[in-house]
Amino acid sequence: MARIVVKFGGTSVANVERIRNAARHIKREVEAGNEVAVVVSAMSGKTNELVGWVNEASKFHDAREYDAVVASGEQVTAGLMAIVLAEMGIQSRSYAGWQVPIYTDDSHGAARIADIDPTELNERMANGWVPVITGFQGISPHNRITTLGRGGSDTSAVAVAAAVQADRCDIYTDVDGVYTTDPRIVPKAQRMTKISFEEMLEMASLGAKVLMIRAVEMAMAHKVRLTVRSSFDDPDAPQIAPDGTPGVPGTLVCDEDEIMEKQIVSGVTLAKAEAKITLRKVKDNPGVAAAIFGTLADKGIVVDMIVQNIADDGATTDITFTVPDSEYDKAVKALEDNGGRFEYARLSGSRGGAKVSVVGVGMRSHAGVAASMFKALADKGINIQLITTSEIKTSVLIDEEYAELAVRALHTYYGLDKQDA
Repeated sequence: MARIVVKFGGTSVANVERIRNAARHIKREVEAGNEVAVVVSAMSGKTNELVGWVNEASKFHDAREYDAVVASGEQVTAGLMAIVLAEMGIQSRSYAGWQVPIYTDDSHGAARIADIDPTELNERMANGWVPVITGFQGISPHNRITTLGRGGSDTSAVAVAAAVQADRCDIYTDVDGVYTTDPRIVPKAQRMTKISFEEMLEMASLGAKVLMIRAVEMAMAHKVRLTVRSSFDDPDAPQIAPDGTPGVPGTLVCDEDEIMEKQIVSGVTLAKAEAKITLRKVKDNPGVAAAIFGTLADKGIVVDMIVQNIADDGATTDITFTVPDSEYDKAVKALEDNGGRFEYARLSGSRGGAKVSVVGVGMRSHAGVAASMFKALADKGINIQLITTSEIKTSVLIDEEYAELAVRALHTYYGLDKQDA
C-alpha cells in the first residue's frame, strides 16, 4: 500500500464528464489499496473568467477580495469531485485551502506556502476517505483567503504530498509525460522514464511547460517524487511504465541518485520571443551591474542571459542580456531614463531571438558538450549570438527563424531520437 497525492489540472476537470473520468483514475488507486488525497484546479478557463469579472468590477480592486473571488473556481471543482467519488462508492470530502489548513504569507495573488497542518488529512486517509483539496489557495496570517499565483495548484499538490509524507505525487495533465523535446517540433522525441529534479528545474525554466518551476523547486527541497502522467489515458488500461514494464505510466521526476544511467544530454528546450539588448562602453565602476539590473528589476522586468565583456583598458565594459520580446520597449525606456545611476555610450538591441538549450546531469562528468553543441549548429549554418552555461545546461541565443532547425539538429546529434522511429 502506498500513500499518493494526485493532482488534476484544468483541462483534466474541464466539465463534469472530465471530472468523472478523473475520478476513475482515483478509484483505480483506491481499489489497489492505496491511500489517496486529491488536489484539483479550477475548470479550464474558469480562473480567467473570474479574473475578468474582478477587473470588470473595478480596475483598482482590493487584492484580498480578488483572492476571495478567484479562489472560488477550485472550490466548485473540489465539491463536484467529492460528489462524483461518493457516487462511485468512495468516501470523500472536499476541503478548501483554509480548511486543511494551508498556511501562507500575506502576499495576496502571489502567496507562498508557509506550513500545512496534515492532521485532518492523515486521519481521513487512515480511515479510508479520499480528501479533495482545492489547489492554488490557502489562508493568510489574518485569516483571509490567499491565492498562490501561476502554477499554484501544482505547488499545492507538492506541498500537501510533503506534509502527509506521500510516497509520490501524481500530476495528471494533458500530456503523458516529459519528453526529450517538444514532440510538435521533433516527432521522434521520446518520453523519458525518469528525469532528475535538477534537469526538470532547468527544463521548466528554459521553456518546457509541463511543470511549473515553483512546484519542482518545492519537490526538490522536500524530496517529493513526482509523476507526470495523462488524465486522458484509459483509467482501466493496464498500468505500463514508459520502458514497457508494469508500473506507473508517465515520467518520474526524482532524485538523481534514483537514476542509474545518466544521459550526457537528457533534453533539448526552446524558448522563443527573446529580445537582446546591449549597452556599449559602460563606465566600469563598482556596482554598475547592480545599478543596471536593479533599474530593470524595479520595473518588474525579468532578465535571462547575461554576457559581459571588459575593454582592454579596464575602464569600460559591454553588457549584453536578454528579456522577453514583450518587455523590450519597457526595458529600453527604463535604461534610457535611469536617472544617472550609470553611464554608457550607446544602446542597441533587437527582437526575434530564440534560446535553445541542452540539459543533462551527465554533462557534469563529460567534457566538450558545449563545443559539440556549437559544432552541430555550425554544421547547419546557424549563427550563435550569446552563450550561457551552468553545470548541467548550455544555452545559446540564435535567430528565431532557425529555432526549430536547431532543436531538430541537436536532438538528433545527441542521440535522443527514438531508435525504432
